[in-house]
Amino acid sequence: MRVVPAALPEVLIVEPDVHRDDRGFFLESYHSVKFETLGIAGPFVQDNHSKSRARTLRGLHLQLDEPQAKLVRAIEGEVLDVAADVRRGSPTFGRWVSVRLSSENFLQCYIPAGFAHGFYVLSESAQVEYKCTSAYNPRGEIGIVWDDPQMAIAWPDREPILSSRDAALPRLADVIDRLPRI
Repeated sequence: MRVVPAALPEVLIVEPDVHRDDRGFFLESYHSVKFETLGIAGPFVQDNHSKSRARTLRGLHLQLDEPQAKLVRAIEGEVLDVAADVRRGSPTFGRWVSVRLSSENFLQCYIPAGFAHGFYVLSESAQVEYKCTSAYNPRGEIGIVWDDPQMAIAWPDREPILSSRDAALPRLADVIDRLPRI
């Protein structure tokens, strides 16, 4: 297994060792000691699993109270996974990075606490699993609208399928005073 820093170096791409043969494949999707050695320390306390249809965009979400780091992977289909640095005072504030996660490439993306997260479904459907370093707290959740012009994320679709909640999220400029500070 190896870890490669993304364009935002705190976001890490995990390339697991996949052992394939005529029966299929085997991989370790998580091993706390190995991940900690590679710079991904838990503890992870909650696992989430979603299934979405093509063109669905979920996000951009983060948690202010009890911030969450996430370890994300696609177990079916393919998604464009996006992490955006929204930590005030960060030299990369407002910048984002994306990575294609799929059931074929087995890549995982580690997103540190203080980053907003979202993904777009590129395949007919996708199942995404992710580990979180703190439990979900709806009172501490905040979001930023997917098409915020200040962030200018290069989503593959200008008319994605959104939840009503995600469609109504505020712009970065409207929540900047509430965002975490480094």
